[in-house]
Amino acid sequence: MITAQIQGSAVLRIKKVTVKTGISRSSIYYKINPASKYFDASFPKPIRLGAGSVGWLESDIDVWLASRPAAG
Repeated sequence: MITAQIQGSAVLRIKKVTVKTGISRSSIYYKINPASKYFDASFPKPIRLGAGSVGWLESDIDVWLASRPAAG
């Protein structure tokens, strides 16, 4: 299952998050790891989908992308 619906917002798996943000898989996991020097507290937290899978709410990713400064 690539996408699911939770309260009207799509849940994106890591592959779709990398495409939408343009950030690599490893960089995303660095951003959510508080022990990493690349930790970004503003990056959306994943939600648990099962024993070994997580996803991100698409609406949270959209808000995070909108809050980023535009590349100039």
